[in-house]
Order: sequence, then C-alpha cells, then structure tokens
Amino acid sequence: MELRHLRYFVAVAEEKNFTRAAKRLFIAQPPLSRQIQQLEEELGVELIEKGSRPLRLTEAGTFFHAHAQELLAKAAELKSMTQRVGKIDRTLSMGFVASTLYGLLPDIVRHFREQYPTVEVTFHEMTTMQQLKALKEGTIDVGFGRVKSEDPNIRRIVLREERLIVALPAGHPLALSDTPLSLVDLLMETLIIYPKAPRPSFADQVLGVFSERSILPHKIMEVRELQIAIGLVAAGEGVAVVPDSVQGMKRNNVAYRALTDRHAVSPVMFSVRKMDTSEELRNMLETIYSVYDRAGISYIRESL
Repeated sequence: MELRHLRYFVAVAEEKNFTRAAKRLFIAQPPLSRQIQQLEEELGVELIEKGSRPLRLTEAGTFFHAHAQELLAKAAELKSMTQRVGKIDRTLSMGFVASTLYGLLPDIVRHFREQYPTVEVTFHEMTTMQQLKALKEGTIDVGFGRVKSEDPNIRRIVLREERLIVALPAGHPLALSDTPLSLVDLLMETLIIYPKAPRPSFADQVLGVFSERSILPHKIMEVRELQIAIGLVAAGEGVAVVPDSVQGMKRNNVAYRALTDRHAVSPVMFSVRKMDTSEELRNMLETIYSVYDRAGISYIRESL
C-alpha cells in the first residue's frame, strides 16, 4: 500500500463518484477503479458498497478514510518540515506572541545577531496555536509562545515561568498603593482578556488562574490583542492580568501591580519541530540561556 492509494481512495470517498474523483486526480476512471480494487484486495475487505448510488463507504471504508486523511496530512507536514530544515540559506524565521517583545526577546535577538551576523532573522507575530501550525507548514523555524499544548510533531521547551501582574487604570482605588494585590481583589472588576481568537490562548490561561482559586470575575470582556486590552484599561473600561514584562509598555494612564497568588504565572515556551537540531536553533537556545544568566533569571537548561 502506497501513499497514492490513500490519495486515490480519499478522493473517491470525498467526491462520492469515480468520474469526479478521476477528474480531480487528473487520471482516467478505469485505472482509478483498478487501484481501488487492488487496495481492497490487499486489505482483504470491501471499502465501498457495491452498486451504491450515490457511492457509500462500508464501515471498514469509513474507518480507513479517517485514518487515510490523517496519514496524508502527516505526510504533507513531514514534507514541509523537511524542506525547511534542509534549506541551504542560513535563515531563522521566528514566530512570537506580542507580550514577549516587552520582555527579553529583543535582547536575545540582538545578542544572537551580534554573534551570528550571517544568519538572516525574520519575525512573525502570531498566537501560540498559530505558531504550531506555522512550524509544521515550514513557515517559521522557532516559536516563542505562552500556551502549553501537546503536538507529536513539535518539541516545546519551557524557558521560564513569568509572574503575572494586573494592569489598572491610573487613579483606580486598587492602584493607589504599591501593595501587591490578590485575584480576589479583582472579583468585582471587568476583566479584559486577550486574544479573542484563536483558542486556546493566553485568555484561557488567565481564566484558568482564576478558576484554580474558584473565582469568577464579575464581568469578562474579550478583545483581539494585548495592545487593545491595555488601551481599554487606560480608558477605564476594566483591568487586565498580563505577564510582568508588559510593564515595558509604558503609559501614564496605566498602573501595574504585583499579584500575591503563587500560581499566577505564565510560561515562556520555545517551540521547534521535533527532531530539528539545526545549528541556528542550537545557537539561539544557547543565546537565550546566556541572556538569562546575565539577567539573573533562573531556568532549567535543556538542549536540542
């Protein structure tokens, strides 16, 4: 059984017609029919109900169709990822969530460029889930995100756990003191979360922190991105729980306060294609650890 057999069968199953499937595959109908017949003979089961109009799959055919689609998708991902790894030009394409730009990512990239000036570094702002898709499609080589999500084709390294803080409108009663706040203090506030989509996202991470304390905010407002959330906080529309590094986004009408809750943290994730151990990625990881050392940030060292 070869990949072409899977492609042929999936086309027939989706078109529910041999003639349309043959046109889609750019082959004649008789050879297509023979290929499906050979596939059934090899498997020893019928995949298509004989004489059905429109064409219907047997129970075995339905099972085979679902798994054939999955295998074809994995084959396509493998092709894209291998082509990216084998690219001759020395480039490093990075996906990142917006909040990492207010932390150490700019320092990391600057140091990397100083040490490896011949490597072209490009940037793509995208959510963590978009990064996973882009890695598999070969669009980027490394992603810096925050949401923990499992994918068999992606390796994820937790670089550090960053404290969460709360952004408040300047002049808000809770902003008048430097005393750290508790999540309970935010119970009656409008909680502004981001991004609105795609999910899961940092928004779900923040809601999860509240849920762990069995706290349900009085009102929740979902917005598209971090900058909009901070802008609405400045306008007095509510408060937002954000990573500590967002304090780098200086605004006169926004105050930041620490949170006392120990579990109020957000991981910074380093995501790469599984088994991709290219020199550029190894050097980037070492640069990250070097910057962390200089900043006195604790971490657990991993290698590719």
